[in-house]
Amino acid sequence: MKSEAETRKELIDEKLYAAGWDVNNLTQVTKEFDISVPLAEGVAEARTPYEGHQYSDYVLLGRDRKPLAVVEAKKTSKDAAIGREQAKQYCYNIQKQYGGKLPFCFYTNGLEIHFWDLENYPPRKVVGFPSRDDLERFQYIREHRKPLADELINTEIAGRDYQIRAIRAVMEGIEKKQRNFLLVMATGTGKTRTCIALVDALMRAGHAERVLFLVDRIALREQGLVAFKEHLPNEPRWPKVGEKLITKDRRIYISTYPTMLNIIREEVNNLSPHFFDLIVIDESHRSIYNTYGEVLDYFKAISLGLTATPTDIIDHNTFKLFNCDDGLPTFAYTYEEAVSHIPPYLCNFQVMKIHTKFQDEGISKRTISLEDQKRLILEGKEVEEINFEGTELEKTVINKGTNALIVKEFMEESIKDTNGVLPGKTIFFCSSKSHARRIEQIFDSLYPEYAGELAKVLVSDDPRVYGKGGLLDQFTNNDMPRIALSVDMLDTGIDIRELVNLVFAKPVYSYTKFWQMIGRGTRLLESHKIKPWCTEKDRFLILDCWDNFEYFKLNPKGKETTVQIPLPVRFVGIRLDKIEKALDLHNYDIAEKEINKLRQQIQELPRNSVVIQESATDLYKIEDNNFWTKLTHDKIEFLRATIKPLFRTVSQTDFKAMRFQKDLLEASLAKLANEQEKFETLKDNIVELIGELPLSVNIVAREEAIIKLAQTNHYWAKATDETFDEIAVRLSALMKYRDNDTKPLGLSQYDFIDSLKTKEMVEFGPEHSAVSVSKYREMVEKFIMELTESNPILQKIKEGIVISEEEAQELATLLHDEHPHITEDLLKNVYKNRKAKFIQFIRHIMGLEPLESFPETVTRAFEQFIYNHTNLSSRQLDFLNLLKEFILEKETVQKRDLIESPFTVLHPQGIRGLFTAAEINEIIEFTKKVAA
Repeated sequence: MKSEAETRKELIDEKLYAAGWDVNNLTQVTKEFDISVPLAEGVAEARTPYEGHQYSDYVLLGRDRKPLAVVEAKKTSKDAAIGREQAKQYCYNIQKQYGGKLPFCFYTNGLEIHFWDLENYPPRKVVGFPSRDDLERFQYIREHRKPLADELINTEIAGRDYQIRAIRAVMEGIEKKQRNFLLVMATGTGKTRTCIALVDALMRAGHAERVLFLVDRIALREQGLVAFKEHLPNEPRWPKVGEKLITKDRRIYISTYPTMLNIIREEVNNLSPHFFDLIVIDESHRSIYNTYGEVLDYFKAISLGLTATPTDIIDHNTFKLFNCDDGLPTFAYTYEEAVSHIPPYLCNFQVMKIHTKFQDEGISKRTISLEDQKRLILEGKEVEEINFEGTELEKTVINKGTNALIVKEFMEESIKDTNGVLPGKTIFFCSSKSHARRIEQIFDSLYPEYAGELAKVLVSDDPRVYGKGGLLDQFTNNDMPRIALSVDMLDTGIDIRELVNLVFAKPVYSYTKFWQMIGRGTRLLESHKIKPWCTEKDRFLILDCWDNFEYFKLNPKGKETTVQIPLPVRFVGIRLDKIEKALDLHNYDIAEKEINKLRQQIQELPRNSVVIQESATDLYKIEDNNFWTKLTHDKIEFLRATIKPLFRTVSQTDFKAMRFQKDLLEASLAKLANEQEKFETLKDNIVELIGELPLSVNIVAREEAIIKLAQTNHYWAKATDETFDEIAVRLSALMKYRDNDTKPLGLSQYDFIDSLKTKEMVEFGPEHSAVSVSKYREMVEKFIMELTESNPILQKIKEGIVISEEEAQELATLLHDEHPHITEDLLKNVYKNRKAKFIQFIRHIMGLEPLESFPETVTRAFEQFIYNHTNLSSRQLDFLNLLKEFILEKETVQKRDLIESPFTVLHPQGIRGLFTAAEINEIIEFTKKVAA
């Protein structure tokens, strides 16, 4: 066990040095810092040299030589938390003695470091010490930040009512000292803009100086850079075009997870764990944390998760990561809310199901046409040998005719551009790159007149996709290509408002991904950015070729994805099983040998990994030889539960060699446990692997003797544990030369004529409740436009001539006689306007007079009110939202209503408990105008 002095010298000094603190430089660090404290009551003079003094282990100094932080050290065998109160006392006593600012508080045992920003946040465990720059930044923020309640939100960036409510919810949480937030907002509702407006407010209020925006793909990084440049043009951003190395002089950093993971894992990582004040995690879901959680563990800043995944589908662990333990995010705004808003914020969709005969009935002699059967016979092929299930299409069998049929149906049914010839912008979701290439060839073959420009494959590993003038840029900003054939790349995050068709040419099993894919089409056009190939968009079309909507009706949460255990973790797990079995059988030689190998593996764990650094206390326990002397079942269970999972950090290794070693270890365990049947199966697999080693390679040929010997039954019949060790040592490194390039025979490929089995519209989504109303409006509008041709009264209205009361009545009677359902009351109901007169409806239908519905008038008025009052709190915004819904339902509101239910749900006193007298008067005057 290390003493406190050893802990300080070997661990704490090193960690301070890593953060830029030279413990031997008196201008940076003072050891045993002398703090004067009052003598005990009744003691006039110090009785010992130490009485009236406290000595802080380390005090970190600012550039002005004043104390910035206190570090209290304990030896490794003690809990770091023992120093918590001591460190706190030192901070307050230093402030008393020297005046000025309260130092930051740290306490550590060399393995764990805890940071306590006194009077601001509770203590939190951190990966490393802050640099001097970090601490001076923290101090500046602490001293100069303004109350967020007074900070206005820039409505030019995010001015919609729900965006303001989302930003205000996070800002209020920050004021309450919360550090983790989760916003659930439907795709297309402006998550990025909401985030940028929040960043803007936090920077103006002095709460954040540096922000990291994390995304999972390069295309989303480019999109993020463009958005921040547009809305915060004066804030310096990283990276600039072509910039690879990280720099420290920017304010906004936008990075993919892999890029940031590489930066923090580098040996010469000079990016402090405290470098950022806010981290935004775009598309926060479980898979991100499984793979890149290390990035979030490293930077312990305020974190904001953004996701479009519906709340009821979000993984429990995601809620937990953002401290939403009750399953409620910080703020949520759903697709249904956005579509139902008046006017809609998002576009609704229609679904057309397309199914072919081969998809339903498979490909066999029974389903192949006689014409194709004759062709097969002429080619000398056996028809009886062809027998595939419909679900095997694009997996084990390819049929060009099926893909061609899907392409033709798409061209017929798709939403077209204004000329009605070419499809509008479309994404085909394909199952593989080769599938996408085949669809591209079909488009080129069927429609040669477009010279190969109509449809293009966009996949993430194609460098031609990215940058200005790249395929993605062409698809977004040019007339051609119209169709993007995508494999995963365009499934999430890409923002192209002109998309009017989505084709699901593959089955999808993840509900989260399914909704992200649908989200590609939900954005409405921006009136000031209309492009010639898409001048209007009130809906988009989904062609579902694989029954995805039917699948999710039956399985609302989709298929549970199984988490794959990394190979290094499985390898160590088998070694632990073998150690335990050897000890149970009292075979101590094998146990000791495997223990030594396990300790060597633990020694080789990547020490610069955050996961390993955070587990320093557990790793320290097993460094002691005494831990291994008598390995009990409890100790083995400890190794399984805490040490085995750490091997997920192993990445720089020869995985082919490790997989072979794992197979050998598993076989040796089966032999040790006398599981003969299992051993035979594992042994046969090993023999097959060894047999694939190419003796034509010189380095492999040197081991020819053992390679040939290991393929005989006699060799394995007398194999001992040492036999497995010898094979591992001599052959593992050769596995990378194995002849595994013998490709499978490939997919069966045909070009049979396929036929359409099903083509129907599917009801899915919130719009279907309004179908009858929209059909009624269509009927009335069509009838009036036709009647205008012959009716003199309608012709007078069209020419702008005022008509008399008698003429108005005559027209009303005529319309009612022709169509009994055309009445003023019904028109008021359908057009949701109680105040307009009959002739106003007619003028509106003829396009002569704009007529705003009551819900549109009310919604627009409330949005403008919120837009002008961005300093309102979350509960005040909730009250206004409730008031809007109340007026929309009742069409009126009285002053007394505001102190009764439902308003008392938000405060027992209703409006009086949430607003000042002046604010109440303003709201009452406002509601009088709205509900007049």
